[in-house]
Amino acid sequence: MLQLILATKNSGKIKEVKNIFSNTGFEITSLLDLNSKLDIEENEETFEGNAIRKAEEVFIKYKIPVLADDSGIETEQLNGIPGVYSARYAGENATDEENNQKLLDELRKYPEPHAAKYVCCAVYYDGKNFITEFGEIKGKIIMYGRGTNGFGYDPLFVPDGYNKTMAELPPEVKNNISHRGQAFNKLKKKITIFKEII
Repeated sequence: MLQLILATKNSGKIKEVKNIFSNTGFEITSLLDLNSKLDIEENEETFEGNAIRKAEEVFIKYKIPVLADDSGIETEQLNGIPGVYSARYAGENATDEENNQKLLDELRKYPEPHAAKYVCCAVYYDGKNFITEFGEIKGKIIMYGRGTNGFGYDPLFVPDGYNKTMAELPPEVKNNISHRGQAFNKLKKKITIFKEII
């Protein structure tokens, strides 16, 4: 088994990525598993910039290949906001509930439907090589939360073609269609081939 460090302490994200990499030749260890005190400032202007920054800093500390991502939700009526600020939209260390409430407060100024999309950039870094993949899923924001399976903005986000929120969908469905699922599934294929070549 090849060990990879997942550069996050977000338990929801850890569960999703470990699920995606189950039954592979990779063992995922997160910063939460390591009780890491590493605190990485996400101050880049793009999802890719933040993901690369996290991957580099975690590799420097642990010298083990890293998986990192940055993701968020972009709303049409708010010109892409909250975007890269999704996790701290209501302030540093804001809870999911606080972020969700602020988004709803801002969207109340506009008529429904509230078109939005989830975006993710996932990165692999081994100290020399970067592999980057993207995923996105379009949908709409509803004005009241539904479901308990997800985290972040999942209770408010209904993907196009579905009548359930991301937080109401079973994990296997969510991982198949979600922005993070798309990005990490594509990344998994690429690094599997990459490891076979080198």
